[in-house]
Formats: sequence, C-alpha cells, structure tokens
Amino acid sequence: MQALREAIMTQGMGLGTDIVKVDMFLNHRIDTALLFDMGKELAERFREDRPDVVLTVEASGIAIAVAAAHALGDVPVVFAKKGATVVQSPDVAQAKVYSFTHKRENVIRVEKKYLPAGSRVLIIDDFLADGQACQGMMALCAQVDCPVVGIGIGIEKGFMPGGKNLRAMGVKLSSLAVVTAIRDGHILLADD
Repeated sequence: MQALREAIMTQGMGLGTDIVKVDMFLNHRIDTALLFDMGKELAERFREDRPDVVLTVEASGIAIAVAAAHALGDVPVVFAKKGATVVQSPDVAQAKVYSFTHKRENVIRVEKKYLPAGSRVLIIDDFLADGQACQGMMALCAQVDCPVVGIGIGIEKGFMPGGKNLRAMGVKLSSLAVVTAIRDGHILLADD
C-alpha cells in the first residue's frame, strides 16, 4: 500500500535493529485519512472471506480494526483486554501473550458472549513481529469455536518469525507493508 509505505519512509524511524517507530501516524498520533485507507484495503483483501466479526487486542490495534470493520459493512469489533476488570463476566476465553513491544507477558481475555460460536473471525492488528498476539487471538477463537478466516496486519516485521510461522500454519495472512530490515535508523521495506 503506497500511502502507508510513504508514511513509514518519511515519518517512521528505525530504532536499533528491531523497533519500527511509527507513532507519529499509526499508534500514538493517528493520521485518520491513512487509517481509513488502510481499513479499506484490509477489507478488500478479506471481503470474500465474509467475516462476521473483527478481533484485535487492546490498545493500538483498535483503530485499524474499527476502520476495517467499518469498510466491511460495519461488522462488530471485539478487542481482547489485557487485564481483568470488575465488570467482566467470569465466562471468558483467555490466553497468555508475550508483548514484544512492552517486553512482558499479558493474559488477554474476551467474554465468550462477544464471540458467539461459529462466528467467522478476521483478526486485525497494527503490527506483526513474533506473532504472539495473533496466536493468542487464534487461541481465544478456538476456545469459543470460531473459525479464523484470516489475519490482516498494518505493518509486518518480515525479519521476525511471526509472519513465517503463521503462514506455515496455513493462516491467510495479509500485511499492508513488510519491513525487511532496519539499518542505521533506516527502515527497509519489501517491494509490493
């Protein structure tokens, strides 16, 4: 997706060899025009899979998930929470997920009633690194008997194992941009 590639190249920063900092337009300050274009593109890539619901994990995945769900005809968005709340039902699906960005393990949870059995789920997230968040969301779907029809990602770190592992599992995975490396602060992208 050309607009996303341009935003990454002009506003993104590579930190070290594994951090893609795009908080100026994607996950702290949001360029809404770009966000809705990303949502439309992801919706087009998965429209034929007829998702009933979009699933993401809090917090930075929510915006792109909402944009994609809207472009899919306003299907509901469910986001897995990283912590228990006093108002949450005890009838939850949950999975442990290690956060590459935050360097800690979280238990993600979704109340089962929000993912009715048989719902066709499209997982959407802003980033894919080692694939832990996606695998955790897939585990949630398995616990409630919901088929995952695909995974849509804003930016994939192609130099990390997440995408390769998910594809090897037979998951339909589509990323709008794939970072191949970070060299001297410069982000290198795969050709479309």
